[in-house]
Amino acid sequence: MDSFVFAAVLFAAACHAGWNAAIKTGLDPLSSTVLITTGAGLVSLVLMPVAGLPPAAAWPWVIASVVVHLFYFIGLSEAYRTGDLGQVYPLARGSAPLMTAGLTALLLGERIHATGWTGIAVLAAGVLLLSLRGGRLREKPDRRAIFFALFTALTICIYSVVDGIGGRVAVDPHPYTLAMFVGNALVMLVYFAIRRGPSGIAPMLRAWPTGFVGGSLQLMSYGIVIWAMTRAPIALVAALRETSVLFGALIALVLLKEPLRPARLIAALMIVAGLVLIRMS
Repeated sequence: MDSFVFAAVLFAAACHAGWNAAIKTGLDPLSSTVLITTGAGLVSLVLMPVAGLPPAAAWPWVIASVVVHLFYFIGLSEAYRTGDLGQVYPLARGSAPLMTAGLTALLLGERIHATGWTGIAVLAAGVLLLSLRGGRLREKPDRRAIFFALFTALTICIYSVVDGIGGRVAVDPHPYTLAMFVGNALVMLVYFAIRRGPSGIAPMLRAWPTGFVGGSLQLMSYGIVIWAMTRAPIALVAALRETSVLFGALIALVLLKEPLRPARLIAALMIVAGLVLIRMS
């Protein structure tokens, strides 16, 4: 993988961990998710006059992505409502890379060298270990949290493929990304209005700085990933993005006071090893 693309996706991973941590602080998970998604949509709306609109051929992919992202955000907020960041975040992210690699190989015929496949597998194993030996090591795992985390992983796989194709169809991925985030914001606001009604809006308005910062991180993170998927195999970019769990684990340890376990150190080494193999592929 090209060095610049590699470094850019690592930066995107750090941004991704940042907005995921913002969901776990302050408001309830659903309100935080909608707030951050709305923030990303508003920033995208401001940038759209400069970037323009995606071509007509890309709009079906934009719509498909918005629909899949609705289920992604629902699954993510429900998972965070019942599980801690150290368990839910790695499980949701770690289950997706091999799914994505298999799906892109099947649908798009993307060819990845054995080194790349090994890197994806080692990285995914490290991410899963980080979750399975995570914050609730001595407690019985919350089945509801695990279900929604795995459901979220499935949606990650699907939207990664959809947006990888959509970004390529659009040629310039930036208008595609902005249109998708505006659509996400609109759909999530409608969903929130149905679930909570007008009474839930006031607390969100009071937390607008979190929405702006988290939304900007969300837009920057995934915008870089969509751009990267137009220049490298979707599976490799999707797997590399999951190094965000390292940043997530650090946030969980320092800010959220979730416990540190020796297995997390082993998992971190596995993730780094996977990183090296992906870089070499």
